[in-house]
Amino acid sequence: MTFSITARCEKTGMLGVAVSTARPAVGSLVPYVQSGVGAIATQALVNPFYGIDGIKLLDEGKAPADVLAQLLASDPDRERRQCAVVDKDGKAAGFTGKDTVPWQGHKIGPQFVVAGNMLTGQETIDAMFETFQALKNESLPERLLAALASGQEAGGDKRGRQSAALYVVAKEEYPLVDVRVDEHHEPVQELIRIYKKCQEDLFPYTVNLVKRKEGATR
Repeated sequence: MTFSITARCEKTGMLGVAVSTARPAVGSLVPYVQSGVGAIATQALVNPFYGIDGIKLLDEGKAPADVLAQLLASDPDRERRQCAVVDKDGKAAGFTGKDTVPWQGHKIGPQFVVAGNMLTGQETIDAMFETFQALKNESLPERLLAALASGQEAGGDKRGRQSAALYVVAKEEYPLVDVRVDEHHEPVQELIRIYKKCQEDLFPYTVNLVKRKEGATR
């Protein structure tokens, strides 16, 4: 019951997920992202272990398609799931179970996946795909937000609007961007407003946070 984009930036190696749905607090369950490993969005009938275990499998060096195959093989409710996976090198895979709610589907692009279910129609996914592709010179957080906004404008969740989230990592284990709107009548626009406020009052300070020394263990 969600639309999302999971992606890697070809220039910087950043990884992230942007997502919105007509349920509260979508950022608490859908996005799983780890620096130097990969990004996963688990949605429809959410299975958090697709994110938790999927990140572990990516960290072991498994390809996204193999990660998905392993997750699906052990899940009797897999046809009610939807999942997108992008690894640290930009390899991508997606799955949409046949028992998810229409309109449902996903689309894989170069180093990203757009996915959604219970949508007004395919135009949501198509708009996100085209917007992300068109903004290659923008930063990953801004490309993800723009894609999410275009999906909302094209229709989004057919039940309405309630929450949205953006989670992006760079080189550190902590997030570069972690912004959420847990309950709002225009969650995507509110997410963009908060992100812009962070650009003014937060990000200028977080660039100076402590960095882990190269070669140090996690």
